[in-house]
Amino acid sequence: MKYKQLSKEQFEALHEEFAKFLALQQVDVEEWNAIKKNKPEVADQELNLFSDVVWDDVLNKTKYLEHFSEQNINLFKCEASEIYRIVVQINKPKFSFFNDKDYKWFIDNTQDKSITFFKGKKKYDKDRNEELFDLIQKGSVIADGRLYNSLMKLIN
Repeated sequence: MKYKQLSKEQFEALHEEFAKFLALQQVDVEEWNAIKKNKPEVADQELNLFSDVVWDDVLNKTKYLEHFSEQNINLFKCEASEIYRIVVQINKPKFSFFNDKDYKWFIDNTQDKSITFFKGKKKYDKDRNEELFDLIQKGSVIADGRLYNSLMKLIN
């Protein structure tokens, strides 16, 4: 398995897509139920394969990731062969990006001397999608890129 198996809730949300996936393999509902009952290891392999297909589709479409911690934000722009990164670091006692008031302060005071910005880029060390998946596993979330693009304009 390349990524990780989707959760039960994710499979339920994608039940139509999974049915089409099985149909492409000429597996109907009765046969699928028999496989689940009589060959659970084969059913698990099918679930893993479908999960990888879904993850690849999602990751292929992913352009931006964000990761927030108490005093840092990591923003990523995910191109085909390189990943760009902006790091925002706040050096204020008791500041938290998870606090709405503190986050608003940051948005309104981006020039404050307690805020440090770093930016960089690198080529992927391994497969692009695997690296993005690893970032997601470590807490990043898929984003629309607005914050990344706003901060890139600010620091350039």
